Amino acid sequence: MRRFICFVTALMFGLSLACGVNAAAFSDDQKKEVEDIVHAYLNEHPEILNEMVEKLKLKEEKDAASAQTSTLATSSQNIFHNARDGVIGNPSGNVTIVEFMDYNCGWCRKSIKNVQELVKKDKNVRVVMKEWPIFGEGSEAGARAAMAAAKQGKYWELHQALFAFQGQVTPDVVTQVAKSIGLDMKRLKEDMASADIDANLSATVKLATALKFTGTPGFLVNKNVYPGYLELARMETMVAEERAKGVCKEC
Repeated sequence: MRRFICFVTALMFGLSLACGVNAAAFSDDQKKEVEDIVHAYLNEHPEILNEMVEKLKLKEEKDAASAQTSTLATSSQNIFHNARDGVIGNPSGNVTIVEFMDYNCGWCRKSIKNVQELVKKDKNVRVVMKEWPIFGEGSEAGARAAMAAAKQGKYWELHQALFAFQGQVTPDVVTQVAKSIGLDMKRLKEDMASADIDANLSATVKLATALKFTGTPGFLVNKNVYPGYLELARMETMVAEERAKGVCKEC
């Protein structure tokens, strides 16, 4: 009986082994019988599925929080002070916002207006832009061009211009927009292909994964992680809360 119960448990949780029982030890008829029992039980008690989903959700949230805490502890320099990242607002601001973004992300396009307004109103906030191109070659071209433009002192100008473009950002659009703001195109193209930009793109992918972001945008307000879009009012509230706590030394 113990062996039978353990095998039912294995089926319910999608495991091949439970309590030392190998699923291969059962005949096809026995497996079918167990499957029918489990199916019937779940039909009679569907609330169990909700309980399992809720427990899974809580476990995932706990695991994500643990991973985020670990990443912030080991990678704060790369998150907040990577020289290849674009920085806007006050470089010495007492609260830092980090945004993981993509130039072909609709919510990032919406977020840029909030960031523009925030740095205009709050002269003591620092914003770090993490170029995380997840929507194809146009997005990667934009990310590379933005980091390369920083070497010419025009990161923020290109960043805003790319988001102001109406339509999909393609490699040709990136070139067109870069020319329109007066960038040295020869130098820009050389820098876009540089090893340090390659390395920073790879590092950002690893950070986004470690922080459990599943898409853009993703934010940090000091050491607090917020996946998804943030309204301006919410952003301002979080900045005020962090400011009240005192200066974050690592941020």
